[in-house]
Amino acid sequence: MKVEERFLNYIQVHTTSDDTTGQSPSTACQLDLARLLEKELRDLGLSDVWLDEKCYVYASIPATPGMENLAPLGFIAHMDTSPDCSGENVKPQIIKNYDGGDVLLAGSGDILSPRAFPSLEKLAGMTLITTDGTTLLGADDKAGIAEIVTACEHVLSSEKPHGMICIAFTPDEEIGAGVDHFDLTRFGAKYAYTVDGGEEGELAFETFNAASAEIDITGLSVHPGSSKNTMVNAALLAMEFNSLLPAGDIPRLTEGYEGFFHLTDMSGSIESAHLSYIIRDHDRSIFEARKAMMWHAAKVLNEKYGQEYVRVTLKDTYYNMREKIEPYMFLVENAKNAIRDAGMTPFLYAVRGGTDGCRLSYMGLPTPNLCTGGFAYHGRFEHIAVESMEKCTRMVELLMYSHK
Repeated sequence: MKVEERFLNYIQVHTTSDDTTGQSPSTACQLDLARLLEKELRDLGLSDVWLDEKCYVYASIPATPGMENLAPLGFIAHMDTSPDCSGENVKPQIIKNYDGGDVLLAGSGDILSPRAFPSLEKLAGMTLITTDGTTLLGADDKAGIAEIVTACEHVLSSEKPHGMICIAFTPDEEIGAGVDHFDLTRFGAKYAYTVDGGEEGELAFETFNAASAEIDITGLSVHPGSSKNTMVNAALLAMEFNSLLPAGDIPRLTEGYEGFFHLTDMSGSIESAHLSYIIRDHDRSIFEARKAMMWHAAKVLNEKYGQEYVRVTLKDTYYNMREKIEPYMFLVENAKNAIRDAGMTPFLYAVRGGTDGCRLSYMGLPTPNLCTGGFAYHGRFEHIAVESMEKCTRMVELLMYSHK
């Protein structure tokens, strides 16, 4: 089966994750794709195919005779799609020999335009797959799944020698829980790659360090007519807290290796207020300084108003995987070679986010991230080219022969 056929099959399965359920998997619909993949991997002839109760799919291709001593190499992609946009009833549009211009998204009437997405110009002449404007597409990361499965099919039909190949498909990556229940022993790999990146050629072994911050503020409410030097308005205190953070360190004004504070939610009244932030930085020391800045802002306000009105709760989410990948840079060099040999130009990308590979690397499984070929993830303008998926499939296949 061709990679685009698999991709179009997978995106028909609703797999949106949900960080409010407290369950694993967070949504039952993810099991629908997991069961489909379990059957497909068995039918293709992979070994040790297993779907566990937490919605993780594992499988392997045994080493060919004489190659058993090579380190097992793994490939991972996630089944869920982002809750930022509907992933149900996806209606793809397929445009052959795309001309590089505007595309009408028939379901919404929106225009997918190279003026907003200059990357489209790179896809001229290819077969473009878009949404109809009412949902996301699901290339993140069903393109990665399709590329891995198709590469497995090619390897199984080849006589070329290889070491053991380990496969895993995970739930709930989009809500930060993709490896919460990942079984490293069952997976069996010594090294791995996630296939969960963007445009063709992209290769990542650096990510943000990440934390969440919850700011709880208690106010003091009295009648406004007699509140002189008494009232403490929690909503105003929340605004004051935010004003103590660097105004330029927000997502809109940062790029590359520049970190940020991102206010994701706020609510408030006179008596109480709440602020939610995420904190991001590639540099670990600056990351720690950003967290300290949160504590200091609370300290300043509590001292100013003479009581502990502001409380900060910080939680680290993941760390930059670079320090865990650097001792194994052959993984990056092998990936560069595979990208070139697949007809793409490799470029290193410092991810302004995280991947399953972040936590896996800190769990002892060094895991850089590979491209899938897609663009504009998590929204109605998501798109991908068939030819890019074909090249990424070839990249994965070549890496399946690159055991150390």
